[in-house]
Amino acid sequence: MSEFVPGPTAGGPDCVDRVAYGAPSALDQYITKQFIMAEDDYPADACPTRYYSRAKIDDFEITNHLTGKTATFSGAVTASSVTCGGTKCFNIPHPSTDKEGMRLVHACLEGPENGVYFRGRVKNREEISYPSYWKDLVDWTTVTVNLTPIGAHQNVIIKRLDEDKIYLQSKGGMPIDCFYHVYGTRKDIALLPVEMQKDEPWPYS
Repeated sequence: MSEFVPGPTAGGPDCVDRVAYGAPSALDQYITKQFIMAEDDYPADACPTRYYSRAKIDDFEITNHLTGKTATFSGAVTASSVTCGGTKCFNIPHPSTDKEGMRLVHACLEGPENGVYFRGRVKNREEISYPSYWKDLVDWTTVTVNLTPIGAHQNVIIKRLDEDKIYLQSKGGMPIDCFYHVYGTRKDIALLPVEMQKDEPWPYS
């Protein structure tokens, strides 16, 4: 590749920073780096050199590694691996002050559904109310509940549930005090296709 040498223009250089134009290229190719002369050899009367601070491209393929601080996406993001062998995870500086220089890594619990949960403690009550938004988010017929009695065996059972609440009952009317963990499947999106053909379209595009 020959060295790029800025040429003169009639009446002096035209240094306007213009927007790129033209037809898109359909070639699958690397972005080439222009070979320019050393900074000390650059003509003083030529237009100042510029580098790309912001860029726009239609399709972008990374063949090795991408490093950055933050990313913002307006559409769906699909990834086959997120640094943890195909699972979602977080990797953060260790929060414990006595472990300076270390990192904390957790991976997400996975299952064959688009599941959501809420948890808490119910005390001296016989009902657990769903968060207000669950009525539009969750199929209440998929709800399951785990209860952990606190302080004493209370023989607490789920008496029944509906689209608004979970109703509890204890043996002999004993006061209820327990932790709860409630799970449900989202109804606002398509059910998760647990097993798919390799050429089957992804339903969340």
